[in-house]
Amino acid sequence: MKSFSTTSSALVARTHSSGSSLSLSAALGDQLAALYGQAERSDYVFGSPLGPFYHAGHLHYLPRFVYFGPHTSEESPRMAFLAGLDSRDLRPTLAMLRFIEELALKPDLGQSLHLAFYPLVDVLGQQHQAGDRDLSAQVWATPTAPEIGLLAKEAVLRQYHTFVRIESVASAEVVSLRLRSVGGTTNSLPLISSEDTEPYEVRFEIDTQPAPAVGPLSLGEALLFLPLELTLRVPATWPPEYYRDAVATILKRFIVRYREFLSYGQHL
Repeated sequence: MKSFSTTSSALVARTHSSGSSLSLSAALGDQLAALYGQAERSDYVFGSPLGPFYHAGHLHYLPRFVYFGPHTSEESPRMAFLAGLDSRDLRPTLAMLRFIEELALKPDLGQSLHLAFYPLVDVLGQQHQAGDRDLSAQVWATPTAPEIGLLAKEAVLRQYHTFVRIESVASAEVVSLRLRSVGGTTNSLPLISSEDTEPYEVRFEIDTQPAPAVGPLSLGEALLFLPLELTLRVPATWPPEYYRDAVATILKRFIVRYREFLSYGQHL
C-alpha cells in the first residue's frame, strides 16, 4: 500500500551510487537502495524522497523515509530526524539509515507516532564534494542552501512537534544531548535521562535562548506547536559500528520516553 511513485526513490539511489566524482560512495548508495527496497515491503516505513529542487540545471531530491506506526492518525505527534548536514561526515547518515532499518523490522517502537527521517540533507555538498559546506548553522527562516529551503517549507507544511538532529563532534570524547525550544522553556522537557543513555556517558545541555537563531526552530511563529529540538552529538573518533550502535540505542530510548510522556496527557 504505497501512495508514492517509486521513480524518485530509484533516481535517488542511482544518483548516490554512481561511480563519478559527483556522487556519494557506492557503499552509501547500496545502503540507500537496499533501504528503499525494504520500505517497499514494509507496511509502516515508506521511502518517499523530498523534492525535487533544481540546481545547475539538474533535478535533485532529498532522501526521506516516513514511518507511520501502528495506530497512527492525522492527530499523531510528528517528529523529524535530520542527519547529513555536514557533507564532510557520513557517519550520522549511516547511523540514521541503520536505525530506520531496525525500525522497519520492529514497527511497534513508534506506535501512534508519525516519524520523518531525512538522512542526507547536504545533497549538493556530497554530490559535488564541497568539503566546506556545513548546513548545521543555516537559518531556516532565511536559508541560502536549496536543501534547507525545501526542508523549511516541509516543516511549515507538516508542523513537526519535535526535531532531532544527529551530528558528529571532533573535540569531544562523550556524547552530548542539547535540548532547545522556541520559547526557551525547560519545565516540560523530562524526555530523556542518564538511565536512557546507558552505557554511554552523556553530557546534557539545555539551551534557554528565547528565540533560537539557527536550525529549524529559527522558523519561529511559522511553527504553531512551539516544538522541541534535540541535537545528538557523537564523538567523531568513535569506530563506525560503535557510533551507529550509540545513535540507535539513544534514539530508541528517546522515542520510548517520548511515547510515555505523551501517554500522561501532556502536550508540546
